[in-house]
Amino acid sequence: MQQVDFIRMKDGTFEEYHFLEHLESEFNKGLADRILNALQGLAGTLSGYKVNRLEHSLQTAARAEADGADEDMIVGALIHDLGDDLAPYNHSQYAASIIRPYVRGEVSWVLHHHGLFQNFYYAHHFGGDPNERDQYRDHPCFQLCVDFCERWDQASFDPDYPTPPLEYFAPMLRRIFARKPFAPEVLMTEFSLE
Repeated sequence: MQQVDFIRMKDGTFEEYHFLEHLESEFNKGLADRILNALQGLAGTLSGYKVNRLEHSLQTAARAEADGADEDMIVGALIHDLGDDLAPYNHSQYAASIIRPYVRGEVSWVLHHHGLFQNFYYAHHFGGDPNERDQYRDHPCFQLCVDFCERWDQASFDPDYPTPPLEYFAPMLRRIFARKPFAPEVLMTEFSLE
């Protein structure tokens, strides 16, 4: 079979859906490469800072690693701004949705909320509420997200910080995205992302 015969999903057969599942499974083996390419694309986005978005992402991951974070969180830090290109107003949720099937719940929760938590540093300049994050104060991941933003994300615009290249983080990213999606032993605790 080269392609399915159906033009409406409800008309697909057992054989056709198994054929498609095989193709999808093969395609998904290239996910890490596609993410690495998307990260590389951040080098040409969002001007005006002292570092480009790729350098910011690499520096955030480097700071996480230097601070003793585990591989799940380092890779989360690496991809945390991946959505800046395609989802500028919900880039946090974009990154969280990409990594969510492969890491424990608190990592995806932190990525999902980091944009709102980052408002702490600048929202007042635009008449916004820098303490909007306080609505999550009782959440078990609140302090983890505060620390993510304070120690790694907001501090990672320094052109002189010793930052490894993307190739350094590629093996970590490949290991994370080679995991079986939604494996209970990896996800452990699931948190509502809202």
